[in-house]
Amino acid sequence: MNAAWKNVRADFPILHQQVHGKPLVYLDNAATAQKPRAVIDALVRYYERDNSNVHRGLHALSMRATDAYEGARARIAKFINAADPAEIIFTRGTTEGINIVARSVAATLKPGDVILCTEMEHHSNLVPWQQAARASGATLKYLPVLGADAEGGLDLAALDALLTPAVKVFAFTHISNTLGGINPVAELCRRARAVGALSVIDAAQSIGHGPFDARAIGADYVAFSGHKMCGPTGIGVLYGRRALLDTLAPDETGGGMVVTVDYAGAKWKPAPERFEAGTPNIADAIALGAACDYLDALGRDEIARHDQALAALAYEKLSALPGIRLIGPGRGGVRSGLVSFAFAEVHAHDVVTFADEDGIALRGGHHCNQPLMRKLGLTSTTRASFYVYNSEEEIDALVTSLRRILKFFAGG
Repeated sequence: MNAAWKNVRADFPILHQQVHGKPLVYLDNAATAQKPRAVIDALVRYYERDNSNVHRGLHALSMRATDAYEGARARIAKFINAADPAEIIFTRGTTEGINIVARSVAATLKPGDVILCTEMEHHSNLVPWQQAARASGATLKYLPVLGADAEGGLDLAALDALLTPAVKVFAFTHISNTLGGINPVAELCRRARAVGALSVIDAAQSIGHGPFDARAIGADYVAFSGHKMCGPTGIGVLYGRRALLDTLAPDETGGGMVVTVDYAGAKWKPAPERFEAGTPNIADAIALGAACDYLDALGRDEIARHDQALAALAYEKLSALPGIRLIGPGRGGVRSGLVSFAFAEVHAHDVVTFADEDGIALRGGHHCNQPLMRKLGLTSTTRASFYVYNSEEEIDALVTSLRRILKFFAGG
């Protein structure tokens, strides 16, 4: 890690602590990223200075809160190059965003229609489509992954047979949270569009780790979470092309999303207001805008290079460990900033528990990828995931810890 990246660590207050008497090595960024001081300050500033409900008040606090909230919407639209801030709907996170689309689209599907997902989807981009298929009578199909450890990524050759005009929705992840592979989302959107299918991207693992241009990609819908891109928990975004959003039925109804109400019924506002019933998550939306500022100041191209370099280094050093099975793209493959692995004789939960004794935060389990795990013949993996504040020295600490764990379980 060069000097500039080492200075980034100072921006994150939580990292300046010890765990079990050891310096914290936080390698669980695919689950949630830590928050820089700038994001924390944005939260504090709202609650100390501007706390009020938005859109309805005429007093100074309400107007300031409204300006900051809608300013965050515009900032996030710029962050992903949306055509219009109205294409940004604030949600609780990726899961809610995908559910909004799935429930609405289900009402338009019928028997004979097909929903296409991939075998590497997180449950959040799988279970909602299972429910949509059950509700509508549509058929759910899957684009396979290639290789015993999915090192080949998606089987794009199979798209010719699977992506037919019967497919009405093609839902896929940008970066797999287990495999670490980066999917060619612009190509997948183009091929979906060619057969008249809607494209739905799960961008939870990619949005804060490199450039993301929704218009250049050609996505119809994109969902992502704030907490994986240095923003707060409980806030996320559903992006949709404006023409599509105006055709979706609201997922929730109530205050704030109506134009008129009488005792017989109600009329909805256009997007995005029709999807934000009730008092929104104002403070966290504002802080998510601050996270966009922070990441752009670092440079998203530079973030991508940093994360991928760490993952490549980790892959090389971990591959030297005895009995390790590395999942996802191999040497020379396109890999994002995470590495998943398994040991035949040590369960992932034991690895994570023992690593914690060394101050290292990892993730162990099925990573909400149970069908993929079964396909790979696994019940769980250990995952190390990297971000802007991680360093080469921390990878060395991980390898040292894993060697200690392997020695313990080998009985010596």
